[in-house]
Amino acid sequence: MAIRVLIVEDDFLVASEAEAALIEAGFKVAAVVASAEDAIAAASKQRPDIAIVDIRLAGKRDGIDAAIALFKDYGVPCIFATAHSDAHARSRAEPAQPLGWLQKPYSMPSLVRLVRDAIGKGTR
Repeated sequence: MAIRVLIVEDDFLVASEAEAALIEAGFKVAAVVASAEDAIAAASKQRPDIAIVDIRLAGKRDGIDAAIALFKDYGVPCIFATAHSDAHARSRAEPAQPLGWLQKPYSMPSLVRLVRDAIGKGTR
């Protein structure tokens, strides 16, 4: 069974490239969303195995809020793919127990590699 990935990214081009790369690598993309609220709603319906989350998102809540909710409410671990991974962001993100951090701009092969590594670390 293919691993189901939720992409939480408000940059349409980045989200589209990530979706294409993950599908090509054999993953199933459960949903692509641009806000924390949509991520939480998608997780409740789609039950992804892992989420790729940008910290800066459209809407009132950021990706850290989304990742914490995904993990606490649905057991969905995340990888943060973001340009904003300073010490403060990493500290705020600790409750989400992220499986990895990918610094933007990133290559699609590095994204796929990190998702594969994270799966080995214990997604459900």
